[in-house]
Amino acid sequence: MFENLTDRLEGVFKKLRGHGKLTEENIQEAMQEVRRALLEADVNFNVVKEFIAAVTEKSVGREVLSSLSPGQQVVKIVHDELVELLGSSTSALRLDGRQPIIIMLAGLQGSGKTTTAAKLASSLKKQGRKPFLVPADVYRPAAIDQLQVLAEQIQVPVFSSTTDDDPVDISRRAVAEAGKEQYDTVIIDTAGRLHVDEALMEELKGISKAIPLSEVLFVADAMTGQDAVTVADKFNTDLEITGVILTKMEGDARGGAALSVKKVTGKPIKFVGVGEAVDALEVFHPDRVASRILGMGDMLSLIEKAEAVVDEKKAKKLAKKIQKNAFTLEDFLDQIQQIKKMGNLEQLMGMIPGVSKLKQLKDAPKPDESELKRTEAIILSMTRKERQAHQIINASRRQRIAKGSGTSVNDVNRVLKSYTMMLKMMKKFKGKSMVRGGRRRKLPKGLVR
Repeated sequence: MFENLTDRLEGVFKKLRGHGKLTEENIQEAMQEVRRALLEADVNFNVVKEFIAAVTEKSVGREVLSSLSPGQQVVKIVHDELVELLGSSTSALRLDGRQPIIIMLAGLQGSGKTTTAAKLASSLKKQGRKPFLVPADVYRPAAIDQLQVLAEQIQVPVFSSTTDDDPVDISRRAVAEAGKEQYDTVIIDTAGRLHVDEALMEELKGISKAIPLSEVLFVADAMTGQDAVTVADKFNTDLEITGVILTKMEGDARGGAALSVKKVTGKPIKFVGVGEAVDALEVFHPDRVASRILGMGDMLSLIEKAEAVVDEKKAKKLAKKIQKNAFTLEDFLDQIQQIKKMGNLEQLMGMIPGVSKLKQLKDAPKPDESELKRTEAIILSMTRKERQAHQIINASRRQRIAKGSGTSVNDVNRVLKSYTMMLKMMKKFKGKSMVRGGRRRKLPKGLVR
């Protein structure tokens, strides 16, 4: 998502920085290119028009044209306007007030409502809340079963409903049950249609009249671009939504929905789906997304992802093992699995400032998810004894490991070579101290010695 737009904008800003002095003419020329880039990204025409007008007006100001780094000033103005376009600030769920809070998910068929309901429940459960899932889609075959399976995966209770039940009645009874069982958050998965119709809207209005909704979240497939924005506007007019969840943001959509929906509907994007796994739902941060679009990375999100998967006790135990030269293949496997939990490698790399520029180089290395999986399979095919003492892995053992992991002996050799090189690196850095004024000084607390 946004990759093509990022490349186009970086090209525009590179030209701007190349000018010794900015003039109204070369700013106008740059803005024409930005306009084309946004339209090609499927951003709403009126949104693009207003955005370009705002950026141009601020860019031709006296303080910008006369500054020492006008090109950078323009980039900052574009960044600030992008943040404003995306929603200016992070919009949280309304979790206070009358309990249980009730969240209804609405949207067209195929937008990912059912999976999103489970993802949202999983996210809220991690925050210490007690969510309750409600399957109110009685039309789509297996929709109720799908939500029950997902609820089992994340160990969240689900209301018992059937395809013969009325969605309004399901919702009313589910809220009553949530009150009795002291669940503090009810998430209702509603039916969708292939297009907006009166029957769908009447059903959703019926639910909203029957129970006190805290949130009405419109779920849209980001891959549908401008269509998603048009439908969101229609839902907002008829139902008055409180926010938007964009799904499939990890795909290769051009990004027009994300850049248009807030301006068109006036309602914020609250979450984005970034994968199929039940934990692949992220809070939407306008400032961070704007930085990613402009190739500035997103270190805050990267740190948060790392913190979410790192076990503090395990980290301390690992540090002690490294100090004692006791880092085994089992520890290596654990590190690989933690990296995998953080998400798609290409997405993670995109969060590192400057990586987008590296990707433009001819021989730039590309993240290889399959290599991680292959390495994991090879280590999992070893016995516990082999993982603890890699030196015993001789030729016959290597053949057995290759066969068990569906790889080649060369692959096994490559993994063992990478591991032994890592051990050598750790040994080099272990016990190092810094020298200042002829005296040895201990490394600061927290750094591996």
